[in-house]
Parts: sequence; C-alpha cells; structure tokens
Amino acid sequence: MVADPAALRRAADALAGAKGPVAVDTERASGYRYSQRAYLVQLRREGAGTWLVDPIALGGRLDPLVQALDGTEWVLHAASQDLPCLAELGLRPGVLFDTELAGRLAGFERVALGTLVERLLGYRLEKGHGAADWSRRPLPADWLTYAALDVELLVQLRDVLEAELERQGKLAWALEEFEAVRTAPLPRPRTDPWRRTSGIHRVRNQRQLALVRALWEARDAVARERDIAPGRVLPDSALMEAAARNPASEPELLALPVFRGRAQRRMSGVWMNALRKAAALPKSELPEPAGQHEGPPPPNRWADKDPDAAARLAAARTALTAIAEANTLPVENLLLPDLVRRTCWQPPADVSPESVATALRDGGARSWQIELTLEAMTKALAATAPQA
Repeated sequence: MVADPAALRRAADALAGAKGPVAVDTERASGYRYSQRAYLVQLRREGAGTWLVDPIALGGRLDPLVQALDGTEWVLHAASQDLPCLAELGLRPGVLFDTELAGRLAGFERVALGTLVERLLGYRLEKGHGAADWSRRPLPADWLTYAALDVELLVQLRDVLEAELERQGKLAWALEEFEAVRTAPLPRPRTDPWRRTSGIHRVRNQRQLALVRALWEARDAVARERDIAPGRVLPDSALMEAAARNPASEPELLALPVFRGRAQRRMSGVWMNALRKAAALPKSELPEPAGQHEGPPPPNRWADKDPDAAARLAAARTALTAIAEANTLPVENLLLPDLVRRTCWQPPADVSPESVATALRDGGARSWQIELTLEAMTKALAATAPQA
C-alpha cells in the first residue's frame, strides 16, 4: 500500500528498476461520487511486485511514479475506461496493450477480465467489490486483495493474447487499435445531458421538459459541489414526478413520495426555486421537444427521408457483416457503426476508392480497417433504392 511520499518513492524505484510491461488498473467510485477520479491505482511489474497507490492520501501528486513509468508499456483491460482518470494524475502510457480489445480482435465472444483469465490461463479471479465505494477510507483488506488480483495476471494474459493475435495474423491490427486508444482525445461533453434523464421519453410537453431541465441542472450543481453521484442527491424518478406534478408550493412538493425524507426537506428550497424559474420561462426559451441531433437521423427513418441512403446502409451492413464473420471479428470493431451511418448518409460526391478511403480515414478508421472494407464500402455507397 502506498499512501505517503516515502512509500511512493519506494514504489517508483522498484517499478523503475524492474523490466517488462507494467500492469495497470484503477478503482473509481462511480455511483457514489460525482467525479470519475481514481481512488486507487494498482501497478504490477515483473521483479517489482504489486503496489496499490492511494492518490487521495498523496493529494494527487505522483511525480516520482510519473517519471518511473515514463515510456513504459502499460497493460490495461478496457483501457478507455481508465486512461482519463490516470491522465488526471499525470500518468500516461508510452505504449499500450489493451487485453479487452485484444480479446475482441482475437474473436472471443466474452472478453471480461475474469472470463479471459479463466479461459486462457486457467485461474478464476476473486469477485465482489468492483462496484464498491472506493472513496471510502480506510479501504478494507479484502477490497485491497480484490484490487491487487486485477493486475496479478494481466501481463501473462497479454502474452497469451499477443501470441494468439500473431497466430491469426491480427497483431498489426491490434497495435493500430491500441495506439488509437492511447492517443484518443477526451470525449466531448454531451449536448443537453439532461435529456438522458430516465423516463424523459414519455414527456412531450415543452413546459414539463423545462421543469425536468431545471431540476436536473439544480441537482447537478449540488452533486458537483458535494462530489456526490447525482442519483444519490435525487433519483431520476423524483425529477420526473416533480416535473409531472409541478407543485405550486413547498408543502405540495414535500407531499411527493421521495421528497418526504429529511434530506429532501432540507433541499426543498433548491428544488422549488428551480421549478418556479422553469415555470416562469417565456415560451421562446422552452426546450424543443426533440433535442439537437448531431449527424444523420435514426436509421429507421431513412427509407422515408432518403431511400437511396437506406439502400446504401443496408448494402454496407450486409457486406461488413460478411467481412467481420470471415475474419472472426465483431462487426463494430471492423468499422464503427456511427462512421458507417455517417458515410452512408452523406457519401463522397465522387464515389471512388480514393474518395471513400479519404472519408473513412477522416472519420477515424485505421489503415487495417480501410484495407479490409474499402472495396465493400465503395460498392455499397454506389447502391440506390429500387424503383417503384
């Protein structure tokens, strides 16, 4: 366990003096905290053993570790989940091997860490604390054992998967994918995140949408300030009920089931203030029933809006499914579904192999993906709807 500067220096020295890839994992407190910060960082390297680093106790200052790991190969499982919170601590891999992504590319149907370890290495990993509140201090001993086991066999798993990818002729593909994950920018903030409130699909009234938005934004501000998961401040179901009932006073609000509790009584002024502001909005400031949609419409509307685009998408999906099956790949790893939809909805003006390759590359496709799919996508983008 690493929870003070002296222990951090010992860990950094041990890891820097060892050899081979570094197995890395993190534990967050999703569902408990607003932030997605790492509350524990697990590291293991051959010759150095396993180190469990507490970034909270260290105030997020991990400079010796950053220097010790600079330029090393990291092995993570589902790396895109962990890299953002590691980057917050200044920790970034020089080279990446993602065992979950490797498993997908190798054609394994189930790629959870425990499943792959059991199938390929013959060990069954301890389970039970993945969804725990890792912001808790002190961390129980059995939680720490669980955390250490997540990196215990990662390097061995990496080696077996690398050999399997090499055998299948897919290792070069995997290396391109790992690099894309390693260098990917942080995801952009969602447009109108309040529209993801559970149950909002049942709301069509613009005034009620404004009430949901106001309550969601008030809850988000409280959750951010207190670093509490929004659902623990106020569940989505309570937001939806308050918006549907639109209580005119605090007593009416407190009569609603979720708002009767002591915590919500203390917060009743916050929720009523949000409701009153939304109720007073002029019609011009009410949210539209349908949010702003980036990119093409849902595919089930294509046949009506643009029959030729629907024909292109159908042809592309059929061809890509066949290619994925022939290469024992998930079709979504062959080409991202969103890229396929965008390209079929708005193909290059001149459908040629060169222009299609450019469109795919600009959309983020890797070289191996373009090589496998270019001919099929070029043919699909020339498809037209049958004449009535």
